[in-house]
Amino acid sequence: MRHRKSFNHLGRTSSHRKAMLSNMAASLILHKRITTTVAKAKALRGYVEPLITKSKDDTTHSRRIAFSYLQSKEAVTELFREIAKKVGDRPGGYTRILKLGNRLGDNADMAMMELVDFNETMLDEKSTAKGKTSRRRRGSKKKAAETVSKTTAAPVAEEVKTEVKEVSKAEVKEEAPKAEKTEEVKKEETPKAEVQKEKPAAEKKVEAKDENKEDKGEETKK
Repeated sequence: MRHRKSFNHLGRTSSHRKAMLSNMAASLILHKRITTTVAKAKALRGYVEPLITKSKDDTTHSRRIAFSYLQSKEAVTELFREIAKKVGDRPGGYTRILKLGNRLGDNADMAMMELVDFNETMLDEKSTAKGKTSRRRRGSKKKAAETVSKTTAAPVAEEVKTEVKEVSKAEVKEEAPKAEKTEEVKKEETPKAEVQKEKPAAEKKVEAKDENKEDKGEETKK
């Protein structure tokens, strides 16, 4: 019966349980990952996470407290040198429990317990997931920015087109008078040529008339 049982005794005495958790905590700090049962992993979480929090304050007093729990100098130095740097910005939740299924012998629930900041594959996945944008029904900020850029670019393009059209029209207007002037010059030159051509004809008529008069005068004398 579970009368006034505030934690899992794990079927062991107090001294046995403390020694087991101390060894498991030292192994987790040194190797960053261990495989055990789900019940032991949950008990170990409440044992090792306060020590990791205490490692953020690197003093002699905190080192002695950590050593009283771990009973390993190597684990204490690893905790205060390497792990404290990684978890400096994390406010809690230093461990992760991943269930692996049931054990073949006694069908116990197995799990892998690891330190969160030392799993490089999961950290890479999170960094890539943060880079992706979330989809929204009403549209994202990128679409809004694209529409704004299009609306601002369209009037500018229209202004450029109108300027080009105006310039082309002005050039046509400037070219048109020149063409008219050339036509007028041609028209003015053509009558002079005609006059020059007509002068010999008139002279010929006058000479013909003079000849006729002379012929008539000779006939009258006769």
